[in-house]
Amino acid sequence: MAAGTELFAERGYDGVPLWLIAEKAGVNKAMVNYHFGGKRKLYLAIVGATFAEIVARVESLAESARPAPQMLRELIAVVGELAARRHPHFCTMMLREILTGGPHLEPELIDKPVRVLAAVQRIVARGVREGDFRPVDPLLTHLSLVGSLVFFFATARFRERVLADRRLAIKPPDAAAYVRHIQDLLTHGLAAQGSSAGRRT
Repeated sequence: MAAGTELFAERGYDGVPLWLIAEKAGVNKAMVNYHFGGKRKLYLAIVGATFAEIVARVESLAESARPAPQMLRELIAVVGELAARRHPHFCTMMLREILTGGPHLEPELIDKPVRVLAAVQRIVARGVREGDFRPVDPLLTHLSLVGSLVFFFATARFRERVLADRRLAIKPPDAAAYVRHIQDLLTHGLAAQGSSAGRRT
């Protein structure tokens, strides 16, 4: 699955033959077919397993009793950790899929991003209700959060090329610094005027 994720991220679904995945994983093609039933089912298994992990952690977080600004910061940290450490090629793989309209995703897989959005909606609604957040659109908040993180992790190689230009003299930001930046940007940007959200976070 790790080999498949990396190759799908690099080449897209149509650009990866099954034999190449098997070769990268150090197994034979028959074994991949035996365990997954072919390339398409392997692809769906990767997306399903990774999203299941994200959904479980995000939904658990959204049900906690912590203040909404703290939950939002932790949600950003969870997505950042998954993208940076546990599944480093998944954002690139999914960005490729999303840019083509998600043709390889089955309806039951579409349900998983919906559940992540629903968790963000609950956190934002609670923050507004408790006076920590100003009234904001939960969908736009979700798109800002997920879009920023996915773009950052999916474009790491290109960003390194751009920032290698000596005229810029800019060191590429590491994942932890970017996650902290998005945490601050969103929690302070959503804070209600005169709220204690900033002090809590």
